[in-house]
Amino acid sequence: MPRLDLMATAAEPYKAFIQANTAITEGPLDRTVFELVKLRASQLNGCVFCIDMHSHDALDHGESIDRLLQLAAWRESELYTEAERAALAYTEAATRLGEHGVPDEVWNAVTEHFSPEEAGHLVAAVALINAFNRLAVPLQTKPPRR
Repeated sequence: MPRLDLMATAAEPYKAFIQANTAITEGPLDRTVFELVKLRASQLNGCVFCIDMHSHDALDHGESIDRLLQLAAWRESELYTEAERAALAYTEAATRLGEHGVPDEVWNAVTEHFSPEEAGHLVAAVALINAFNRLAVPLQTKPPRR
């Protein structure tokens, strides 16, 4: 049981998060990329609820077990496309937000592999999953037992 039920205590803001997620899902960003960045950001943020949910979502959308198992070490894996690598590098940089934010070489790889609209949706997707992680982790939201 989470510490707080946001649908009961902050329904309108929480619904806005859900609406943003729907808009990104319906946008031009490839669904596989969308699932990978949600899962990778959740791994970095230690969000067990989102790791569980997005792993299952990715599997439901045809992702392979091998790619999911290797996601934490995607740089060493041979299973990801250049576009996916660009998106994952952006996800890590934008999630960690080091001293200089997202380095130019990371951003340049994004713009090399994604249209401006896709890049915009990638930016929104990474920001949104980080926001969801920052809701679920402090509220100690746990995944269902399967």
